[in-house]
Amino acid sequence: MTAEPGPLRAATVWCVDLALSDAALAACAGILSGEERARAARFLRPVDRDRYVASHGALRLILGRACGRAPADLAFTALPGGKPALADGPGLDFNLSHSGARALVGLSPRGWIGVDVEALRPMPDAGRVARTTFAPDEVAALAALPASDLMPAFMACWTRKEAFVKAVGTGLAMPLARFSVSLPPAPASLLRLAGEPGAAEAWSLHHLEPGGGTVGAAALAGAGAMLDLRALPSGWPHRLL
Repeated sequence: MTAEPGPLRAATVWCVDLALSDAALAACAGILSGEERARAARFLRPVDRDRYVASHGALRLILGRACGRAPADLAFTALPGGKPALADGPGLDFNLSHSGARALVGLSPRGWIGVDVEALRPMPDAGRVARTTFAPDEVAALAALPASDLMPAFMACWTRKEAFVKAVGTGLAMPLARFSVSLPPAPASLLRLAGEPGAAEAWSLHHLEPGGGTVGAAALAGAGAMLDLRALPSGWPHRLL
């Protein structure tokens, strides 16, 4: 559903189209901090630089509307695990992910949120990556699938795991084999967290299909936590001017 960003009442994930004109990219760059612009300039490929600028412009627009503040005035800090947070804003958790020409921006007013999006692409070594990265039950579930279903299931598993790690905010400190998630066609869910009986029940996972040949996921703190899925309207960068 396409909508205008505004005050937040429930956990929401915004889908963002990053394929922008030069004028739209300039509008996004105009509201970034000096640190963000310097980081963008370090990308070797122009397409990577442009997607960074566009995704962070969208993040500032969405957060600014949710907080009632100008996007350019937002200041960020990092939590102990490295997860970005508003430096002086309300109790609002957020997360950003982008891949290809799509980005996801997740916001939650009541608990942690993590999002991940990945462009669907051939991965000849998906089986090896799974065996060296995923939990044993996930590896077995993938191995039982027909070849035609392997890649969509692998990418769904990957995004669900990444969304959870990003929600918790531990980054690489939490091995992906320490916990298990469901695989399609089962509904997205956290199945197990090693060493913490019952902890998985305190989380909700959502499968997302942002379009443009991508698959995504969102992780929310709270059993049965609901999620609104929205999309920024075309021409959204002009709302930054």
